Amino acid sequence: MRMVNCSSTLTCPHNLTKEEFSKRGLDTYGNLKFIFSVVLTVMMILVMFSLGCTVDIKKLWSHIRRPWGIVVGLLCQYGLMPLLAYLLAISFSLPQIQAVAVLILGCSPGGTISNLLTYWADGDIDLSICMTTCSSIIATGMMPLCLYLYTRSWDLEQNLIVPYQTIGIILLCLIVPVAFGVFVNFKWPKQSKIILRIGSIVGVILLLVITVAGGILIEESWFSNIPLLVVTFLFPLIGHIFGFLLALLTHQPWERCRTISIETGAQNVQLCSTMLQLSFTSEQVAQVFTFPLNYGFFQMLIGFFIIAVYQTYKRLCKKKHEEKDLDCNEVSELKETAARSEVTSFLERVEENSMTL
Repeated sequence: MRMVNCSSTLTCPHNLTKEEFSKRGLDTYGNLKFIFSVVLTVMMILVMFSLGCTVDIKKLWSHIRRPWGIVVGLLCQYGLMPLLAYLLAISFSLPQIQAVAVLILGCSPGGTISNLLTYWADGDIDLSICMTTCSSIIATGMMPLCLYLYTRSWDLEQNLIVPYQTIGIILLCLIVPVAFGVFVNFKWPKQSKIILRIGSIVGVILLLVITVAGGILIEESWFSNIPLLVVTFLFPLIGHIFGFLLALLTHQPWERCRTISIETGAQNVQLCSTMLQLSFTSEQVAQVFTFPLNYGFFQMLIGFFIIAVYQTYKRLCKKKHEEKDLDCNEVSELKETAARSEVTSFLERVEENSMTL
């Protein structure tokens, strides 16, 4: 194996001081954040516009009039996820700055990636959009409350700053495209189906690009902190599982159970990264700047896995139904044939008897 001597070069990572290494990491993080923010914003607007073309106004209004599904989803969002974040941070004995980063993400509202995953999982897209919108609005009050309750025992020196401006931008990028999509679906229903197909295809491409790019860009930090990496993987997975179980315990339909499960595990990564930058110094952010990216990467992988499992199960059930239908058709044909033969033999007997008479 060829060894490279970089003792005389300042670009070698081993020759950098801790401050220089942190500064380089922050510069990389700033560039990554800008690129991901632009890509995610474009994806969010396009996907929400296309998904707005599937929204049924009557069904949407029924969720608002009887918000049982929304209440269960918000209970998972601001009751279950912050508690899971706190328990994971304590269980793995994370340092304070890392524990706070995990807790901030747990107190964040749902991300728009959940709406696209819900569409692929044949979930209730109207409920998904309602949950994302309501969780983003309620985040203005629930995020500070949850962070205050769970960080009281940690004696933080910094004040956690909630990025209300970012929440407002997220709401605008969510509500306006959906409203335009609903209008297009109402005026031009045929064209809305084409827009939906284009939007879903573009959404798949963008998600794949973000997943692959995120995996490549953060691969150097994967094994730098194993406990935080394990927490990053377990957090969305446990959120999906417990969200589904809680929806099942409240007797929600299967369609809503899938929707609430996806909404629970998919958090707003962009809001978390913005809050970390506003609340901590550059040296502190350097310790956790890859956590939101890692979480976004794992939540996409787990989301794709859930969709693959559901689609496989759906195809197997469809094949079983087709086989049952074929068997039923064969049995019905045999019964019809037997009935015809009985009728024919009966008529022949009647003719014979009439001839004899």
